[in-house]
Amino acid sequence: MFSINLDALQAFTRGYLAIFFTCVAVFYTLRIVLSKRKHGEELIFPGQAYCGDWWNHMAFRVFRITIWLVCLIRWPWPQADSYLGILQPLYQNSTVIIIGTALMTGGFISAALINLNLNRHWRSGIDRQGPQLLQTQGVYSISRNPMFVGVGIAQLGFFMALPSAFSLLCLIVGWLTLYRQTQAEEAHLCSVFGERYRTYQRQVRRWL
Repeated sequence: MFSINLDALQAFTRGYLAIFFTCVAVFYTLRIVLSKRKHGEELIFPGQAYCGDWWNHMAFRVFRITIWLVCLIRWPWPQADSYLGILQPLYQNSTVIIIGTALMTGGFISAALINLNLNRHWRSGIDRQGPQLLQTQGVYSISRNPMFVGVGIAQLGFFMALPSAFSLLCLIVGWLTLYRQTQAEEAHLCSVFGERYRTYQRQVRRWL
């Protein structure tokens, strides 16, 4: 019967998380820099300082950087786990770790592919001068927010790959931020596209 060495799996996952979040950081940095250089358009719209959109943007940014740094630190220094509030019943379950790693990876890949498919139409935050095009085809005919679905799945996967009080806090804040940002973006789209967007809302679910 096939068995998995838990210590080896935990060690592998420790390194994988550090590399994974480094790749995420590199992907979005290159995406922003190269797209801005090619099209000459601003892509990041955090909103006016201290408004609701701004807090969403800052919360997501702070937690994303914190997660990355934590994963980098704990790779060469496993003792860092003692500060994260590891949830041992879950962390000792190889199935949870494997499924979590798969969800995290799959969620990010799906979000990244949707991001690339949007090409120059992708924005982080709300561009008050746009959008010019309402996305309703492809994955947007299944979910109004497919990229956020991918991000949310990846966040759940991170919690399962590293079950801890730290990752649980990240999951709660991450999902809350996604929900609040979705509300803000859909309100903006309603103001831009009017009845056309409201019809789309009635036809397609917010998530899945």
